Amino acid sequence: MRNKPGPKPKSKVKIQWSPDFAYAIGLLTTDGCLSKDRRHIDFTSKDEEQILNFLRCLNINSKISTKKSGYKNGEAYRVQLGDVNFYKFLLEIGLHPRKSRTLKDIKIPEGFFFDFLRGHFDGDGTFYSYWDPRWKSSFMFYLVFISASYSHIIWIRKCIFRYLKIQGHITQDGRKKVYHLKYAKMDSIKLLQKLYPMNNFICLGRKYLKIKKALMYNE
Repeated sequence: MRNKPGPKPKSKVKIQWSPDFAYAIGLLTTDGCLSKDRRHIDFTSKDEEQILNFLRCLNINSKISTKKSGYKNGEAYRVQLGDVNFYKFLLEIGLHPRKSRTLKDIKIPEGFFFDFLRGHFDGDGTFYSYWDPRWKSSFMFYLVFISASYSHIIWIRKCIFRYLKIQGHITQDGRKKVYHLKYAKMDSIKLLQKLYPMNNFICLGRKYLKIKKALMYNE
């Protein structure tokens, strides 16, 4: 007598592409961790808002905990969920355990790339601005994507070029062993128009506010 197959594992996460879902995948690509048990997914951030956005985008209600970290205040927020089907999906699109330096392409549907990229930016990107003393009334700013994987940062650059025909340039922070993909002022504006559309979107508030203040100086 054959053994009956066990029940299929239940899914906590509804796997369906949408702007919010793509944003959550961007967050997981930067700040997520896939456990070796092939079931659990961990997401950690110093921003509680980031954690709440992540849960909202995936429409789940996991417990938020805190843990010690290397951040300035020594503490980070964390959620962990167990979902075999979602774990398998993440493997299929290009994520994997211990991914920091080995990450490559991520399979994102064309219509959701910039939602994914906004999540990626909120997770591991930065924006900075300054007055350039070499020229009168010259206000400069840069939009930067960061990754420890050279293959991954090259993939992001290729995707952005395919959609917007802007190059950016890559530098390496040898001390932190990470790569920076930087876009200067005019190219940053083209990117920001895609990352922050006119309609409703989810994002990390403090970064968006910083960008809005910089753009006011540019008007």
